[in-house]
Amino acid sequence: MPDGEAPALLTGRRWFFPSALLHELDPDTARAGRRPRRTARDWVVDFSCFLLAVLLGVTAMEALADNPNVPHGLAVADQVIGALACAAVWLRRRRPLAFAVVMTPVTLISDTAGGAALIALFTLAVHRPFRYAAWVGGVNTALVPLYYWLRPDADIPYPVAVVLAVLFTVATVGWGMFVRAKRQLMVSLRDRARRAETEARLRAEQAQRLAREAIAREMHDVLAHRLTLLSVHAGALEFRPDAPPAETARAAGVIRESAHEALQDLREIIGVLRAGEPDDTGRPQPTLAALDTLVAESREAGMKVCLDQRVDDPGSVPSSVGRTAYRIAQEGLTNARKHAPGTEVAVTVTGGPGDGLSIRVHNPPPEGEVPHVPGSGQGLIGLTERATLAGGRLEHGRTPTGGFEVRAWLPWP
Repeated sequence: MPDGEAPALLTGRRWFFPSALLHELDPDTARAGRRPRRTARDWVVDFSCFLLAVLLGVTAMEALADNPNVPHGLAVADQVIGALACAAVWLRRRRPLAFAVVMTPVTLISDTAGGAALIALFTLAVHRPFRYAAWVGGVNTALVPLYYWLRPDADIPYPVAVVLAVLFTVATVGWGMFVRAKRQLMVSLRDRARRAETEARLRAEQAQRLAREAIAREMHDVLAHRLTLLSVHAGALEFRPDAPPAETARAAGVIRESAHEALQDLREIIGVLRAGEPDDTGRPQPTLAALDTLVAESREAGMKVCLDQRVDDPGSVPSSVGRTAYRIAQEGLTNARKHAPGTEVAVTVTGGPGDGLSIRVHNPPPEGEVPHVPGSGQGLIGLTERATLAGGRLEHGRTPTGGFEVRAWLPWP
């Protein structure tokens, strides 16, 4: 039934619903033109509802034909109205509230429209909140005594007929609310599953990003050390072409060894980035126990390094703390080699369980002109972040005498 006929019909039966109230109770009215097409399941359900309404109407039509108190003209009008009501079942999805409201007074004048009225009430309970179904269902229940007073049943007593009709109306609304609750539950479960999948994917992406950031920090710490050796010794060969053959051979050996180590480290890191996950089969990460090897390697490269390690058992330092301490000392030596060549670098490591681990790398100001060695300038920033994430702190800056100092403290439970 078109929307314009509903208020007129209801007004004629002394049931008045302003259009604004009807629009408020039926919030999908304005969006009806954008409703998606029916699926195959929707067609099956709609046809079943239409068939049920027709069967109930045929049953009522047979009972109407057996009633001698109903004139022939009234029976024909009843059947015409019932046929129109059954045809309107196909519109139940577009405006369930308007359809149910219109069918409420129609059932008073047409027995054969009773099946369509039940379908309308059920559809309203499924597609709208409970307050709408309760309101329309309550009106239908209140009209039941009037209906059987106007159209008494010849086979069933009046009180029994009223009670059965009320129970049938309540059961229809209850069944519709059950279907609505089940649908809402399924929608909620699907939405929760989608959110869980999205959160799991975001957690995986975050873990991968954190792993890649850790790999990037390792890349800087390792390659900066190797490539600085290459730059320093290549610069020495460039500025001292008349160096003795033994010194030239030693510098070339350091360059060759540093280049080999840098290529091997770079190959491993690129392999990890391509795989998209941390590499557990690569070489072990250095810890504080490898600090002597780092100092010896720097001395072989021509640096003057004084190591003062006051930790009784470097192997007992937790691996994460020892690795961070190693990287701090490595970055300090690398910066001293680049910006203060020829100076004596002092590396001091002290601490113990419960007191924490302190690392200090200090170098005096360089003498003379220092050759420019390019760098990213992000090493100390990355180390500060790394020490903070480990629960410690890192400070760096120039000393009053013009040198440079890196001081760090890391927790040692």
